[in-house]
Amino acid sequence: MSEARTMRVAVMGAGAVGCYYGAVLARAGHPVTLIGRPALAEAVAERGLVLDTAQGREILALNAVTGPEGVAGADCVLVCVKSGDTEEAGRSMRPHLAPGAVILSLQNGVDNGERLASILGRPVVPVAVYVATAMEGAGHVRHHGRGDLILGPGGEAVADHLNAAGISATVSERVRDALWAKLTINCAWNALSALGGQPYGRLFAGEGVAAVLADVTAECRAVAEASGVRLPEDMLDQVRAIAATMAEQRSSTAQDLARGRRTEIDHLNGLVVREGERLGIPTPANRVLHTLVRLVEP
Repeated sequence: MSEARTMRVAVMGAGAVGCYYGAVLARAGHPVTLIGRPALAEAVAERGLVLDTAQGREILALNAVTGPEGVAGADCVLVCVKSGDTEEAGRSMRPHLAPGAVILSLQNGVDNGERLASILGRPVVPVAVYVATAMEGAGHVRHHGRGDLILGPGGEAVADHLNAAGISATVSERVRDALWAKLTINCAWNALSALGGQPYGRLFAGEGVAAVLADVTAECRAVAEASGVRLPEDMLDQVRAIAATMAEQRSSTAQDLARGRRTEIDHLNGLVVREGERLGIPTPANRVLHTLVRLVEP
């Protein structure tokens, strides 16, 4: 990566997460190119990227394109595509990547970094992302809370730039543990939020919801520990806390269903089910949630 004060950033798959981090980095003076849908590119070209936060509204001027050639010349590429699109994204951007570009996977699930690295034939830094965002419309992202990141080894230089931009970023050898902890939270909440049609706060008050959260969390812990992953002792407390810390948020799974899009459920509850089968660990709660979402998604 360039040692200059700024780094050239490309965001591959600029949805809510990618647009948020792209906006914050652009605000800090880094040249940012968003790669996303035509509606995004058109809206950003016309009026800039609109960012709504608790501090107010900002409109940021940055570049937005629709093709993978947008990664060309980037010092850092933030890969934010849906888990099911990982291989396709890797194949499409591989010919355009600069030799020294640092690739970060800011995706749900626990294996996207490995899958992407196998396609690119180069290291990929896995990142655990803790942010609540949503697209309010084309080129308009709303930040609901948090924004901190845990990066795997190899992301030190990027972490320095992120911290300087106001994004809390740490580098950890135990990033896989962090990814599994986040996966557990997503497995507990995402399907319930989508199927229940309610934000986390109201959902938590529903009859039987607390028990389902506990069952899903216990299954995730059993599978994680059998895989050599160490989850926090207070994992269930962290799961329950989402009802308060993100009370008005709806899951990305709920947002996908509302837009008539395929969800990432195969890489959330579905992954736990598959790993459970491989390890001989029953995962009935995860299986039911996975099955129900698959039945209602496009």
